[in-house]
Amino acid sequence: MGVVMKSKIFSSKAGGSKRKRPVISFSDTFLQYFPYLKREMVLADMAIGPVQFMDKVLKSTLITSAVLLILGFLIFGIFNIDWFFIIPMFLVVVPMSFFYFLSYPSILALKRKREIEYEIVFAGRHLFIALKSGMPLFDAMVGVSKGYGSISKEFNRIVEKITVGVPMTQAIREVIMNSPSPAFKRIAMQIANSISSGSDVANALNIVLDQIFKEQVIELKTYGQRLNPMIMFYMIFGIIFPSIGVAFAIILLSLLGGGNVSSSFLGFVFIFIGVVQFLFLAMIESSRPKFAL
Repeated sequence: MGVVMKSKIFSSKAGGSKRKRPVISFSDTFLQYFPYLKREMVLADMAIGPVQFMDKVLKSTLITSAVLLILGFLIFGIFNIDWFFIIPMFLVVVPMSFFYFLSYPSILALKRKREIEYEIVFAGRHLFIALKSGMPLFDAMVGVSKGYGSISKEFNRIVEKITVGVPMTQAIREVIMNSPSPAFKRIAMQIANSISSGSDVANALNIVLDQIFKEQVIELKTYGQRLNPMIMFYMIFGIIFPSIGVAFAIILLSLLGGGNVSSSFLGFVFIFIGVVQFLFLAMIESSRPKFAL
């Protein structure tokens, strides 16, 4: 009977490993080609692990590729396009979908960086004033750990590590390792170096804050200079060229064809104009620096 029970246990373990191994090993195979993915997920502060994320990427890629290919079949059937072009479409759609979903951690890390740096100057000034007034550094960081958005979350992580017994410099360096913001790393590293060397933390912090503030002002001025040619291109390709081009196209088609322009053609033109304007506006909005000055 003991032999039978052992055989059942081994068979159940083998069955469980067979059920779990294909998904994990398949995702692990893909993860070997993207060693930077784990680091990007840490910077993005994602709750799931790399294997679970890769599982979601593969599932989303399969679903998206299947939907796009079905739409491609329908469009090819309506316009009587040769089915041979489905093959290059498949070779393009699948990798594009895969890398699109794979870029989510880097996009999330960039978003987190902007959120941290949005009020970093105000939080740093708060910390500087608290230190100058004679408040201990730990109490000053506790005061900054609330009220300043994402930058407060970073200081709160330092405070939590110090509360459980981690030395202050070690806690600061550990939080720096998982932060995507270079500005926050400079502030926190300056604080840690000042503590280690025994120098005045407030004066060193004030110097770094002045540098960050000047860099943000320069970045805003650069964006203003870059905005003028972007507006010019938007006026040309988003307003002037579509309106004049549609008018000339209607005149030429009516003269050459001797008939009216079809409503489907006008609908396609309007959709194209809308897409162009949306891309311009999205590009302008995404390139705009987001600072609270």
